[in-house]
Amino acid sequence: MTDRPVEPLVNGHVELKSARGRWILATTVLGSGLALLDSTVVNVALPFLGRELKADMAGLQWTINAYTLTLAGLILLGGSLGDRFGRRKIFLIGVVWFAIASALCGLSPNIEFLIGARALQGIGGALLTPGSLAIIQASFVRHDRPRAVGIWSGLGGVASAIGPLLGGWLVQSAGWRWAFLINLPFAVLIVFVTLRHVPESRDEQAVGRFDVLGAVLAALGLAGLTYGLIEQGAPVPLIAGLALLAAFVWTEMRRSPDALVPVGMFRDHVFTAVNVVTLIMYAAMGVVFFLLVVQLQVVSGFSPIAAGLSMLPVTILMMLLSGKAGDVAKRVGPRWPLTLGILTAGGGFLAMSTIGVGASYPFQVLPAVLVFGLGLSWAVAPLTATVLATAAERYAGTASGVNNAVARTGSLLAVAAVPPLVGLVGDAFQNPPVFDAGFRMAMLISAGMMVAAALITFFTIRTNVLAVDDDD
Repeated sequence: MTDRPVEPLVNGHVELKSARGRWILATTVLGSGLALLDSTVVNVALPFLGRELKADMAGLQWTINAYTLTLAGLILLGGSLGDRFGRRKIFLIGVVWFAIASALCGLSPNIEFLIGARALQGIGGALLTPGSLAIIQASFVRHDRPRAVGIWSGLGGVASAIGPLLGGWLVQSAGWRWAFLINLPFAVLIVFVTLRHVPESRDEQAVGRFDVLGAVLAALGLAGLTYGLIEQGAPVPLIAGLALLAAFVWTEMRRSPDALVPVGMFRDHVFTAVNVVTLIMYAAMGVVFFLLVVQLQVVSGFSPIAAGLSMLPVTILMMLLSGKAGDVAKRVGPRWPLTLGILTAGGGFLAMSTIGVGASYPFQVLPAVLVFGLGLSWAVAPLTATVLATAAERYAGTASGVNNAVARTGSLLAVAAVPPLVGLVGDAFQNPPVFDAGFRMAMLISAGMMVAAALITFFTIRTNVLAVDDDD
């Protein structure tokens, strides 16, 4: 396949309404959607692969967290590589890597092999995920970026919500391995569209060495912390993980301007605050996405397809509202849309705590999912736009990488810590009464985290952070 030349951009940027702008946006949505789709498809398959591969609850946690671990630990490096060598180039490498690792996941003979393949898959995700947002930030005119991010968030959310439905259908009709193998045709499409329509961009001011030490410390620190949380009675990895993360912070402060995370970015208190909000918000959502579809199958008696269909309202709401949420945040600022969106999503988690044995979809599951989807639709676009708006354009890839790393870290640590905290250990996923009790407590904890995130948002994020000038 040849790399077709692309027409020059006007003043280095393109308008969203142009044909080229629509192709660029479509490509970024497809790329980020691939990683999001995979994570939610896999959740539906957990009970089936757990039984076939003879895994316990820790094995299921590692199936999710091995991917999240390498993604969170290396996504900052992925953003920096894109800024330095070309965002499109690194994005394409990530898509191909992700596809190869997905094939290995689908061919796994045991749980240990699957966990290793999932870790490789996370490396691919670390290369492609920050590139999608960085391409948006570097390609579109400034006044179109909040809306582009809103559409990206909405359609990316669609991929997350379609995942359980697609996963349920694949598991029920073809087997759990197709939850991974389905990624291959999508990857081929993404490579084709990217080569034809997406221009290359990079940070022309990038100099110095890559912070490989920082990337290694971050990945090993998160690995130790995750292992210590999942494997109860293992304090040494927990302590070692905390020590390595402290060394990572110290190293980053000393290595500026060659640091993996430019310390100067955090001098903006809004950038710092919105990343704290991201950490807490995605921690709560990580627990919910991990446990809900398992609860519906193991306790409530839903089939895999029915469990996947339960999240369809989220898809519809994200499609209808995320773009509008980006527009509203641009007009009134992100504080109110973010605060109300996060609180509403937390209300959905509170309602999910009532889902149990013989749960009725119309009267228990649907209302909870609708409330969650409504809140998520109004929160994600303002959150992402605020992160990008508070960083210089030359750091688009790095800012995206930082926020993605924070989000994945929140999910990683919560999925590791909350299940054991509420008694979901051993063979709990094959014991409905035990799983039901743990699930209810986990939903209450998740709702509490969303309240904390909303309070931080309201008191720290100013209203005019997305204000733009008339000139680009």
